Amino acid sequence: MTRVLHAEPHDTGTRDTAPNRADEAYDTVFSYRELARLDEALTMSSRETGLRFTLYIGDLGSQTRLRAEELHARGGDPADSVLLAVSPGQRVIEVVTGPSAARRLPDRACALAVLSMTNSFSSGDLVGGIVNGLRQLSDQAGHPRGAHTH
Repeated sequence: MTRVLHAEPHDTGTRDTAPNRADEAYDTVFSYRELARLDEALTMSSRETGLRFTLYIGDLGSQTRLRAEELHARGGDPADSVLLAVSPGQRVIEVVTGPSAARRLPDRACALAVLSMTNSFSSGDLVGGIVNGLRQLSDQAGHPRGAHTH
C-alpha cells in the first residue's frame, strides 16, 4: 500500500450510489470528517488497485443481492468495478465485483473483509469498518498488472 498510481481524481459516487450532496439528510448522517475519510478510502483503493471502488449506504430492499447487483451495473465500467453496499438497518453487507475485479478479489477475500466490517459495526464504528474493509479489499486485489513501483 505504499505505491500510489497516477490517476485522475474522480468522484466515486454515481447518481444511484450516492445521495445528492445538496440533500440536507446527507449532511446529518455523516460529519464532513467522516465523509472525507470515506472519500479518501474509496479514492486510495481505486488508485492502488486500478479497480473502481464505489460505496452505497442505505436500504437495499427485500432482495438485497439483486438490488446491489443493479446498483453495480449502473455504476459505469462494471467489469473493473467493486461495489460495497451497506444497509445498516437491515444488517446486510453486499460486495459485488465485476468479472475482471472478481479475478483479483475472490469470494473468500470479500468474506474476510465483510467479517472485519461487521466486527467494527457491532462496536458502533460504521465509518471505520467501511474504511478498514476497503483497505482489506484493496490489499487483496493488489496493484494492476504492468504497473511499476518506484
